[in-house]
Amino acid sequence: MKSVFSAFAPAVATALALTLVLPVAARASNDLPPLREVEEIDRNMLWVALAIEISDKCDQIAPRNLKGLLVLNDLRGQARDLGYSNAQIEEYATSDAEKARMRELGEQYVKSQGLDPDVTADLCSLGSAEIARNSRIGALLKAK
Repeated sequence: MKSVFSAFAPAVATALALTLVLPVAARASNDLPPLREVEEIDRNMLWVALAIEISDKCDQIAPRNLKGLLVLNDLRGQARDLGYSNAQIEEYATSDAEKARMRELGEQYVKSQGLDPDVTADLCSLGSAEIARNSRIGALLKAK
């Protein structure tokens, strides 16, 4: 005859496993560096941001919306695969501080190309050059 306790053994084992694993999973999530420090995510977010800025400012250049959405979806998937939660990803993507930092990085990139980020014609020149060399930025843009 089975003991009453043996019927509960699987449930107890499951509860014990969850008790031990969940704090480790939560701790692992907290041990992750901020997404801004994950080069493969942050650098690609910069390219997307620059493509958006160029297409917003330059009438001769349009965004490749579907391609941009696919890139963003891929970045979200990469972040999830690295252990980031949807909340962490959303915070990174919508944070005003991150947007300001991304704008600064974008301006630095434009200046590094010998152009002025405040001059629309320079953004159009950059967009055309990026399209011509099919760069990460250029792949997100198309000439009208």
